[in-house]
Amino acid sequence: MAAAALPPLPPQFKSIQHHLRTAQELDKREPVVAYYCRLYAMQTGMKIDSKTPECRKFLSKLMDQLEAMKKQFGDNEAITQEIVGSAHVENYALKMFLYADNEDRAGQFHKNMIKSFYTASLLIDVLTVFGELSEENAQHRKYARWKAAYIHNCLKNGETPQPGPIGMEGESFDVEREETGSSSVHGGTTQPTSSSSTYEANNVPTTNYAGIHIPPGAHAPANTPAEVPHNTGVTSNTIQPAPQNIPLVDPSLCSAQSAGEVHLTPEDFARAQKYCKYAGSALQYEDVSTAVQNLQKALKLLITGRE
Repeated sequence: MAAAALPPLPPQFKSIQHHLRTAQELDKREPVVAYYCRLYAMQTGMKIDSKTPECRKFLSKLMDQLEAMKKQFGDNEAITQEIVGSAHVENYALKMFLYADNEDRAGQFHKNMIKSFYTASLLIDVLTVFGELSEENAQHRKYARWKAAYIHNCLKNGETPQPGPIGMEGESFDVEREETGSSSVHGGTTQPTSSSSTYEANNVPTTNYAGIHIPPGAHAPANTPAEVPHNTGVTSNTIQPAPQNIPLVDPSLCSAQSAGEVHLTPEDFARAQKYCKYAGSALQYEDVSTAVQNLQKALKLLITGRE
């Protein structure tokens, strides 16, 4: 857990307050994700304002938190190796997205689902610390933010939301005002705040998301969306995860032999390693489908030199 307390959040850094609060919420159950949330906030804050005294002071304390966490979790590959960290954060973000998406498609509309959509979008923001977002993740981020706003506004107005992907229209909702016990980042703890951070979706283009691609392994965890913890070994008598659809193993990979003329480049080895890391991270969440698909991609690349 981060050691140093943060000073009050400067107004210039309002855009990163929810990423920092997400870090606080995940400190105990998902310290790796919490670390990268803070790293994203640090990098973004540096771009916004690193010169005024209050901003420099805040960033300095945030840097202390990052250094303390790095020291505490220095033996964790997800902290020391970016490729592992990226896979870990992405899998966690998509699990949260898929929980909310499954609840939405089932017509189960509630505040936890709304928060899961919004938090998933924040965690996809965090993925930018590893490089440019994939088109798929950028689409998930837009969709998750819009869905959070759309469902919130429907419930607020006494309307029944339309489940599943639909054409997007401008929506906005106030995260701070609508969450119970809303808080801001202050002194390393959560404190009440009178300010609000409104997500505006009006600048998101109207898009038909009926064909949105949902990653494999789209089974919702049986726990609260804000939690999404690893398996604790405790089973529920009332709620069970949906059965997973395990993809068929490509039979050609079982008998294929590497052709003599195949020459793998350093980039090929890096991609194969990435797929294996993704598979390992998926297994942490018992996501067999995603693990199988990524392992098949790695195997095909190593055998044929093609993806």
